Amino acid sequence: MNTLTTVDLQRRGIAAIEEALAFGPVHIMKHNKPAAVILRESEYQHLIQTQSRKQNPGAAHWIMNYKPAGLRSKEEIDRQIANERNSWDLV
Repeated sequence: MNTLTTVDLQRRGIAAIEEALAFGPVHIMKHNKPAAVILRESEYQHLIQTQSRKQNPGAAHWIMNYKPAGLRSKEEIDRQIANERNSWDLV
């Protein structure tokens, strides 16, 4: 794990972060416990986009996973549609 202590951060500032980022995400340790993680902007954007796709997978995903809750059978629906179409001819 790529770590940086708060003492190092206070002493060396942004230079310490830039050096550590060369090896991946930087875990900031405070009192020997993880306190924060610093990522490159590109890594952060990738993380946000991945989360967004998981939360909003899109219409195709919704359609593929849709479970109908109706109580009518296919035959009943077809019969109703046929009746409606027949009523159009009368007008």
